[in-house]
This record gives sequence, structure tokens and C-alpha cells, in this order.
Amino acid sequence: MRRRKVEDVMTRQVVTVAEETPFIEIVDAMTEHHIHAVPVVGQDGQVIGIVTDADLLRKQEYKDTAAPRTLLELLRHRRAQAKAGAVDARGLMSSPAVTVPADATIAEAARLLARHGFKQAPVVDTDGHPAGIVTRADLLRVFLRSDDDIRDEIIREVLVDRLWQDPSTVAVHVQDGVVQLTGRVERRSMIPVLIRLAAATEGVVNVHELLYYKHDDTIPESYRRV
Repeated sequence: MRRRKVEDVMTRQVVTVAEETPFIEIVDAMTEHHIHAVPVVGQDGQVIGIVTDADLLRKQEYKDTAAPRTLLELLRHRRAQAKAGAVDARGLMSSPAVTVPADATIAEAARLLARHGFKQAPVVDTDGHPAGIVTRADLLRVFLRSDDDIRDEIIREVLVDRLWQDPSTVAVHVQDGVVQLTGRVERRSMIPVLIRLAAATEGVVNVHELLYYKHDDTIPESYRRV
């Protein structure tokens, strides 16, 4: 089963800045290109950080704030104030950069963004150079697949190619990404495998089943008495 990669959904025309790029130039670049983040590249062309619109807004956010009351608030306040006082990408960026390989799967990229709480991440090639940028919205595109495409893939790649199951014995119905499996499989042990593979198909929101089996291979056969 082919899994779409980050390179299939990322924005390839990525706007980058250098460490010494001034604050105003970064604002201009984001405004001109209607983007929310720019990767920062070092002298060797590798991605070393990222500046987001949230980093730029620190200047407004921390002009008039109440004093922090806890140690955790104090640490956050100091980091935010440092960005609020920054004048170039070097002071604004989050570094080291959390990057995504271009050949990472959609699921791997989604887990990476979720783990770090990011809305976007630079995509890099094997040398660490920028190849694009991927956002949460890009990763959600897999759920825009048509129901017919999802149904065809489950029949072709799950039932036939992976399970060697006669597709005429299992009906696959898909509506709004929700898969309904009905019919009969050869062995009982195939049911959880079929459900798992169907659920792993890109674009599937949920799987429901009403399946029965011809042979129960989950019960060990009794030993013959000698």
C-alpha cells in the first residue's frame, strides 16, 4: 500500500531568510507571500531555525504585560521577552529547527508537528537544505480523497493483494471517509487484520464491520488421542 509522502503535499516554493535578515524584512516577506513562517538558513544553506508570525507578534504582546507570578511563568516570560526585543532572524527564530524529511510519510509528519505543538515545519532534503514547508492543512489533504478512490484501494490493495480474499465475498461501502465492511471472509483471524488495513488506508475516518467467517482458526484443534 503506497503511503503519500510529505513531498506530495508540501509547498515547494519556500521563502527563506538568513540569520541577519532584519525584523521588518521578515514581516514584508510574510506579508507579500501570504505565509505564516519562514525557515532560517545558515551560510552552508542548511536549515537552522524557523521564524513564525507568532514570534513576530511578541513585540506587540510584551509591550505591556503583568509581572510573572510563578517560576514557569518567569522562564516563559524571559524567552518571550528575548524574542520581543529581537531585531533580526537570529534573535527571533526557534532553534535548533525541527525539520521533516521530504520522504517522511504523512502520518510521521503529523506526529512530529503534534509532539512539538507546531503548525508548520521546514521540509529538508538529505543534505539538510530546504526543500519546502509543510503545514497542518497540507497534512489534512489526505482526508479529501473521494470515497470511490478509498473504496477502490481497499478492494484492490487490501482484499486482493494483501489478503488474497475474493472481493465478491466482502462488500466495501464508503461514505464521507467512513468505511462499512460486510460479508464473509475465509478465516476468523482475517477480520481484525482486514479492519486494521482498511483503517490504515489514507483518507479513512473510521471503519465499521459486519463480517462473519467460514472457518474459525482462533480455536486450537484438540490433540488426537493415541
